[in-house]
Formats: sequence, structure tokens, C-alpha cells
Amino acid sequence: MTEHLTVVEHPLVQHKLTLMREKTTSTKTFRQLLREIAHLLAYEVTRELPMTTDRIETPLCPMDAPMIEGKKLALVSILRAGNGLLDGILDLVPAARVGFVGLYRDPETLQPVKYYFKVPDALEDRITIVVDPMLATGNSSAAAIDMLKEAGAKNIRFLCLLAAPEGVARMKEAHPDVPIVTAALDDHLNDHGYIVPGLGDAGDRMYGTK
Repeated sequence: MTEHLTVVEHPLVQHKLTLMREKTTSTKTFRQLLREIAHLLAYEVTRELPMTTDRIETPLCPMDAPMIEGKKLALVSILRAGNGLLDGILDLVPAARVGFVGLYRDPETLQPVKYYFKVPDALEDRITIVVDPMLATGNSSAAAIDMLKEAGAKNIRFLCLLAAPEGVARMKEAHPDVPIVTAALDDHLNDHGYIVPGLGDAGDRMYGTK
């Protein structure tokens, strides 16, 4: 682990990730596991949210109770696979504002091409959590964060299921101020830009496409 990268080594995270890596795991089970693992990763990525207190009445007495401070979180999904993590985080933070960045990777250059961008307002006042299951080359993630910073986001965190060393290095070079939380740092990228050992294409496995 480094200050820039946090690998969540909780036994439940690692167990569920192993089931997701298995090539015989069904689409339905893969999608359910991704939602469950998102709950656990969300716990880590929101660990240091700013807190304040609010005066409330319990059934027994008044008290100053802890509350999250500031505007609602912004969750930004990198389409389409990011939606699998997004759904799980929304289970825990249902009031969060949600944005979407549509990028696809050119198969020849491996560079990201933008086709959609819609995000909440007042990003400069919100903690923004960007979600995408796979941090492979890091090009799409870095491009998405470029767009979010242009839209005003200042406090950004990146959440993924798997990361490759190449992607982590690319993100650290492009956005050293954006911490990364992941379930595993895998070995390398292959010639097609896939994470090895990885789990294949997360979007295809979530939605049953090829």
C-alpha cells in the first residue's frame, strides 16, 4: 500500500473477488457479487468523510450526534461497467448525487473517446467518488477525472475493483491528488490492454455481452 493506493484486503472482499474471477461464474452471480463488494469498498473510500454534530432527541434524552458534514456526495460512474459499483454504493448512500461519464477505448490506440458527460452541480463543494471496476491502462480514468476537474471537482477519489500497475502509475502521474481504493493490484496488462490475471471484461460479464 501507498498513500496514493489503498488495497482493501478484508477477507470478505478477497473471497468475493475470487468468485468473480472464476470464468464459470454466471452473469447473475457476477452482478450480485459486484454489488456486494461495492458495499465493502464504499466503506473504505468513505472512511474519512468530514463530520459534524447535530442536536437530536433520542427516546431518552437530547444529544449531540455525529453527522456527515457538507453537501451530498457526488458519485460518478464511468459507463458502462461503473454502474455495477454505483448501484452498490447507492445502497449505502442513497441520497448521493449521481453523474455519468461515457468513454470507450479505441481498440487500436487504447485511448479514450468521450461520448457522454452529465454530472451534478456544485462539484467544487462535494466529495466526488469516481467508480469503474477496472483500472487498466488508466487512460479512460485519467480522462474522466480531467473532465470532472474542468467541471469544478476538487476533492476526488477513485474506486475500482481491480487495478494494474500500469494504470496506477498513469493515474499517479496525471492526478497525484486523487487517491485510489481497490480490491486488488494485479500483475500486468496484456497486449490488448486487459488486466492479468484479472477477470475478463467487467461490462461483458455484468451484462452478458461479448
